[in-house]
Amino acid sequence: MNTLAIIAIPFLGTVVGAATVLLARKSVSSRIHNALLGFAAGVMVAASVWSLIIPALELSEGMGKLSWIPAAVGIFGGMLFLLMLDSLVPHIHPGTDTREGVKSSLGKRQMLMLAVTLHNIPEGMAVGAVIAGALTGNTGITLASAMALAVGMAIQNIPEGAIISLPLRAEGLSRKRAFGMGAISGIVEPLSAAVMILLFEYIASALPYLLAFSAGAMLYVVVEELIPETQQGKHSDIGTIAFAVGFVVMMILDVALG
Repeated sequence: MNTLAIIAIPFLGTVVGAATVLLARKSVSSRIHNALLGFAAGVMVAASVWSLIIPALELSEGMGKLSWIPAAVGIFGGMLFLLMLDSLVPHIHPGTDTREGVKSSLGKRQMLMLAVTLHNIPEGMAVGAVIAGALTGNTGITLASAMALAVGMAIQNIPEGAIISLPLRAEGLSRKRAFGMGAISGIVEPLSAAVMILLFEYIASALPYLLAFSAGAMLYVVVEELIPETQQGKHSDIGTIAFAVGFVVMMILDVALG
């Protein structure tokens, strides 16, 4: 399968998730909401560890006792990058009315969409970084690994697509328009993946940093947004269990397909 098909897979997951608004009611229960977010968080943490941080460490083994430096620098860099975006981009997370980022005249619908778009950026970066590693041919990273990561991201994008399209429907949008906006929120994934691949062509030696950078960005989203949201309300245990399920599913995908 070529690289264009691989980077498109996560976006298709978002489209499938957003399509639930065409059939479902206007909102989901807190139990389902927490389960969806917990599952997504589990997938992202497992992907960060198995698909990104461990390969980054393995690629840096030649540095001996200092082989941890690229991974550590990359993780902190990715977190700081998402912290900057989180502080600058105006957005509202589903289920709240709290506006974050710089002051903006954007409506709640647009800010809901931007919140999920922020989540999708590091996921696309991760897929792009792994593809870039596979294309070099001498890193031990394969396109099968990239495929496993892309499939994992697509699986966790299904609940994320639903989480954005259903609140938009609840805000009064028609089913078709809510679906369209939910689907479009995922377009940033193939775009950010493409940026990572193009960037790698100029700084090939930085692959361990790029892998860890993507992991740090995803971990920021998990810790800052997803996990806290799963612990709200009466069904926090559902989110915790779903986290474990998502982690195991992604781990299996990476080991079995990678």
